[in-house]
Amino acid sequence: MEDCCDFIQWLGVDMSMQILMCLDNPTDLVRVSAVSTAWRHFVIINGLSKQLCIRMFPEVSNIAHVVELHDRIEPLQIRYETTMDWTCLERENRVYALLARGFTSFVRKDCLLEAIVASSTDNYPQESIHNTLEPGDRVDQRASYWSSEGAVDPSVPETLVYKLTANLCVITEIHIHPFQAYFQFGFPIYSAKAVRFRLGHLKPAYEFGNDTKNKPSPALRFINENVVWTYTSPSFPMAHESCLQTFKLPEPALCIGGYMQIELLGRVQKQEMDEKYYICVCHVQVVGRPLSPAFDVDIIDPRGKCTLKYYPDADYCCSPVKSEGEASSSPSRFRSFTASIRGWEQMILNTLLGGGVVVGNDDDSDDDDAVGIV
Repeated sequence: MEDCCDFIQWLGVDMSMQILMCLDNPTDLVRVSAVSTAWRHFVIINGLSKQLCIRMFPEVSNIAHVVELHDRIEPLQIRYETTMDWTCLERENRVYALLARGFTSFVRKDCLLEAIVASSTDNYPQESIHNTLEPGDRVDQRASYWSSEGAVDPSVPETLVYKLTANLCVITEIHIHPFQAYFQFGFPIYSAKAVRFRLGHLKPAYEFGNDTKNKPSPALRFINENVVWTYTSPSFPMAHESCLQTFKLPEPALCIGGYMQIELLGRVQKQEMDEKYYICVCHVQVVGRPLSPAFDVDIIDPRGKCTLKYYPDADYCCSPVKSEGEASSSPSRFRSFTASIRGWEQMILNTLLGGGVVVGNDDDSDDDDAVGIV
């Protein structure tokens, strides 16, 4: 029988790299690694799993180190390898392959963890940004919404800043429900003319304290000085309607750091009693894919370089299906918070990658909580 030739050896490194770089599915790259020991070594030595992640999301190039931790209680100091020995290369290949699988898994909802601060608030705390986490415009027979301060100039913008459920999130779309003042004559809708979104991270060695989050001015000053925005979406026109409006990003965006800013550009509605323009929002929802608890990041310098942390023993879970009784009960901020972080699915083992946790699919329901004004 005529001897068979390994095309990687026959074509050489450069041409083989060009061919294998055309693979855009992480599962295909894992299959390539399973062909033979030589092919597996080729994939690992040339970092093809990392290159795949970078092609999917260029922000991955900011990852400077990869560490694998088997305990959520981290050591005081994580040791980084200065030389890329074979064990280190194998680990990086495994972690980046699992990360790529997480990028391509099904979309899930409830990516907002908490509201941080608004650029202005008309009546704090009654009309604070925290009300936008509620799915409706009323809580316990009380109007629930955020309102900006009034402005004579309709071009004055406003911003809302939120913390996401994970430091590593893939965001696909944002839903915003402008508030209709059912208690004012004519039932005016205080929408914005347009909206834009930013994603980013805190500078290293900074984090919020509870006293800062409860004071709008210090929190806003902290955001302006210590958050680096690494992604800015195009502007989307906002309809002058009281409904949950969907703003889909042109491409899924990777947020490294876990902070999102909503820019509300321009005002439409003037309040009759003081002749000033306002923007009011009753609900915000972010659709995306949190990659925790299997993955986390630490920002290590102001330029955005970070350490990717992988927890192979982490339990993976998804949001549970709401019971009929729970869905009909009155909403609360506590339930909105717990629904976004509890009930993960059982971990999915990928034997070809050494039995690590793979971020799997969620059963995403289509029941958007678009609550209209009665």
